[in-house]
Amino acid sequence: MANTIKMRATLSGDVCTVKAIISHPMETGMRKDTKTGKVIPEHFIQEILCEHNGEQIASSNWSGAVSANPFVTFQFTGASKGDLVRLTWADNKGVSDSVETGVK
Repeated sequence: MANTIKMRATLSGDVCTVKAIISHPMETGMRKDTKTGKVIPEHFIQEILCEHNGEQIASSNWSGAVSANPFVTFQFTGASKGDLVRLTWADNKGVSDSVETGVK
């Protein structure tokens, strides 16, 4: 699978800001295909996990109520330049992806 996440982690003082955008359709299961009239099956991210140097620092459980190609941002303390931040997502169809970046 091609990487579906674009992410960066930047340090300002003692606060690390993580920003990521995830390419995902985030279908609710309530929309109809305009050509066929059939309901588009639900397909959405269920879980997001974030790790800093291998330790979990954030997690989130989602539903179909999140828009397509979601943008995620959060901040944490205790990072240093060069530390590794990993973001992982998993959806309701068993698809997942992750990306790792160094703190700048």
